[in-house]
Amino acid sequence: MHIIGTSTVSFVLQICCAGIILAASLHDIVARTIPNGLAVTLAVSGIVASAMQGHFSGSLLAAAGVFFAAALIWRRGWMGGGDVKLLGASTLGIAPGAVLTFIAAVALAGGVLAVCYLTARSLMSTSWRQRPTGLLARAVRVERWRISRGGPLPYACAVAAGVLFVDLSGVVL
Repeated sequence: MHIIGTSTVSFVLQICCAGIILAASLHDIVARTIPNGLAVTLAVSGIVASAMQGHFSGSLLAAAGVFFAAALIWRRGWMGGGDVKLLGASTLGIAPGAVLTFIAAVALAGGVLAVCYLTARSLMSTSWRQRPTGLLARAVRVERWRISRGGPLPYACAVAAGVLFVDLSGVVL
């Protein structure tokens, strides 16, 4: 009988977490919300991954710190509540030594996202074509409407970029 090694389980958890964070990003783009179920699933996966890698308590402390700092930012109205819970849940699966890299990657990705949205807002025309019928065309139309009105950014995309950067760059300390 072949028993799956911890490195295989850890790799599968990383793939699952990447899928969950991408699903949260897609949901944020479409509806500007992040379902609690995705955040909880990401948190549980992160807890399991950090326990398997031997840095559970450090990851838990780091996630609590990130969550509370993000909650203060939310309190000021600078970030959405879904983004706060997604940041905290994402931090649970990151090695404590890589958390600052994660936060820096999220901040940089958020800045790029903001510049893209500001640029798109200044370049968009106010004329609207006829109502599109395809799903992608409808999503683009809604996003154009949000951009033209200065709506909120889908910041889960920046969180996802930070998670994927840390995962793909192999930053583990």
